[in-house]
Amino acid sequence: MSYAPRLKTKYKEEIMSSLKDKFSYSTVMQVPKIQKICLNQGVGGAVSDKRLVDSAVEEMTMISGQKANATFSKKDISNFKLRKGMPIGSRVTLRGDKMYEFLDRLVSVALPRTRDFRGIEANGFDGRGNYTLGIKEQIIFPEIDIDKVKTISGMDITIVTSAQTDDEGRALLTEFGLPFKKK
Repeated sequence: MSYAPRLKTKYKEEIMSSLKDKFSYSTVMQVPKIQKICLNQGVGGAVSDKRLVDSAVEEMTMISGQKANATFSKKDISNFKLRKGMPIGSRVTLRGDKMYEFLDRLVSVALPRTRDFRGIEANGFDGRGNYTLGIKEQIIFPEIDIDKVKTISGMDITIVTSAQTDDEGRALLTEFGLPFKKK
């Protein structure tokens, strides 16, 4: 028997039938699912110190379990002393089993380690069921050794779903265990 992530089996066994009944879909193929999770980290001090991008890529690789890529500027901005092609951040896109593993670690370990955590904002939806979450410190992930961190920086986590509306996307992510704030 092969290994399957915990949230993947939960989706197939519980969440699909729950959402099918809730939104009265005619078939299980209409039930929304998570397509990918995109992690993005901008490094503001990268203009003056190129090693910050290397450490950001290394940390993002440890957090996601997949090799991260450096992002480069697309145009010159003189006010920021930025030239086209300079490294300014890191990003990684997770799909499949690694996506479910990351979501499981995010919900059960990382978010509860956030200082003064009372839930995540429910207004991060884009109108099409996709959700974006901002994290202020990358040290909430257990993979990061706090003693080796040079600078504390945040990241954006975008969860892309196949939901058609924000209500469907919110219901899907709530079933996965994302702790949204109560209104």
